[in-house]
Amino acid sequence: MKTLIRSLIMAIAVVLPSMAMAEIAVIVHPSNGAALDKDAIQRIFLGKTRAFPGGGEAVPISFKEGSPEEEEFTKNVLAKTPKQLKAYWAKMVFTGKGTPPRQTDSLQEMLNLISANPNLIGFAPAGAVTGSVKVVGKF
Repeated sequence: MKTLIRSLIMAIAVVLPSMAMAEIAVIVHPSNGAALDKDAIQRIFLGKTRAFPGGGEAVPISFKEGSPEEEEFTKNVLAKTPKQLKAYWAKMVFTGKGTPPRQTDSLQEMLNLISANPNLIGFAPAGAVTGSVKVVGKF
């Protein structure tokens, strides 16, 4: 009986974290017609390009460091750990090659900013996205 209980606990411990991970939607202003794949999104959020593939200015915005949304985006889209991303931006800032994305405090602020500015690109939990923004990728 104890073995069965331990097995169930172990199974739950493995399944629950994967269920908790929310799908992240990368979002832009509804008028933005740019086609963005994962590589283009990574390049924008890592400061390697400052333009959408169609030519318009691309300004990335993120959630505060340490937020669940930021951690999911960093892991699933940028393919980095939060620690790796922090080190990356420290190096970029120190060498004068870039500055990290502006940070927002809330989901509502993220949605408001992007719905008001065609140059911004951000992300949000897929289930929280409203019609005021356009989803260009889900990860």
